[in-house]
Amino acid sequence: QVQLVENGGGLVQAGESLRLSCAASGRAFTTYAVGWFRQAPGKEREFVSTINWNGVVTRYADSVKGRFTISRDNAKNTAYLQMNGLKPEDTAVYYCAASPSNSILWQVVSYNYWGQGAQVTVSS
Repeated sequence: QVQLVENGGGLVQAGESLRLSCAASGRAFTTYAVGWFRQAPGKEREFVSTINWNGVVTRYADSVKGRFTISRDNAKNTAYLQMNGLKPEDTAVYYCAASPSNSILWQVVSYNYWGQGAQVTVSS
């Protein structure tokens, strides 16, 4: 069992930055793929980024490529999402997710464990 807790959300202006963190309990975190997803009001949850167990392989949605960076520190059982150049359309609740895997995972159904979500609001 893994529990995930996100932190770092907030209200920013367009063009500013935020860093989300996802702290995991449990020793098995180092063998898990981690993903970030987001859900805006009235929309389905969508993929943002994913990272494999050792941080070597990553993938991004086209909408955030070049602006967001995913990383992880297995010694701290924590994953991060650095978000630069934020836009109003990035406004959503951001969720981190984890699941045992040797590779990256980019589908909602692939993940076993989810955090509670962190609100990110970007004003224009």
